[in-house]
Amino acid sequence: MFVKEINLKDHYNVKGGTLRALCSSNPFDGGHEEWRRPALIVVPGGGYHFVSVREAEPVASKFYASGFQVFILNYLCRPDGVVYPEELLELSCAIDYVKSHAQEFFVNPEEVFAIGFSAGGHLVADMSNEYENVPKYYGGKLDCRLTGAALCYPVIDTHGGTLENLTYNLSGEEKEEMKRKLEMSGRVTSATPPTFVWTTAEDDVVPPSNSLKYALALDSAKVPYELHVYPKGGHGLSTGGREINEREVPALDIIAPWVKDCIRFFLSFCIERI
Repeated sequence: MFVKEINLKDHYNVKGGTLRALCSSNPFDGGHEEWRRPALIVVPGGGYHFVSVREAEPVASKFYASGFQVFILNYLCRPDGVVYPEELLELSCAIDYVKSHAQEFFVNPEEVFAIGFSAGGHLVADMSNEYENVPKYYGGKLDCRLTGAALCYPVIDTHGGTLENLTYNLSGEEKEEMKRKLEMSGRVTSATPPTFVWTTAEDDVVPPSNSLKYALALDSAKVPYELHVYPKGGHGLSTGGREINEREVPALDIIAPWVKDCIRFFLSFCIERI
């Protein structure tokens, strides 16, 4: 494995954001110079107030072990004074960077996925539905269309704190209009990439209805999707690993299969490789 840290503002017109690459070089002893892997950008949650550690490397390691080149996005949040669409642009630049440096990272640029958790799920959903408008926001061309996305206990429509952190600089009708724009269930179209969604029925932070509404929107738009609502477990369980959950949670064994299911879903949209 090789590790590389990329400061996005060194390459793009954004205020910040870093991308940490955890990648494999060609694993063969000889030949196969054209060997490539699919890429996955991991977008942790944190309510746009911080970036979760538990939803970063533990997730990346699972997907790396299953054949993905992985990249962890650490994006700016409200304490840094950023306002929408800064986080969207940082994710857009991260996708563009991975695609434009595909040869360096042994990546197939046609197989770039993103996975987001909670507020990170909202950001990935926003990316999924807004990518065509990103050049207008950025003021230049960015190749940020995803091959597929995964949303893990995502904020979609209803979570006041998360949307407040994206609109804190606004007031009155302008704030309300922006919040409506940021409600993702009404943004899905047939151009939205295939999406894997999971949550728990016991989530008392982001209601599971968020995931259900988004899945129904995907279904209505005829976008390929997979939805899992596990009967047990609260919010923010990440991979379900006991080593990163602070207390004994009986639900962990119930939600753990999501990782393999998500990997299978992503790989179904990849070409055959050696």
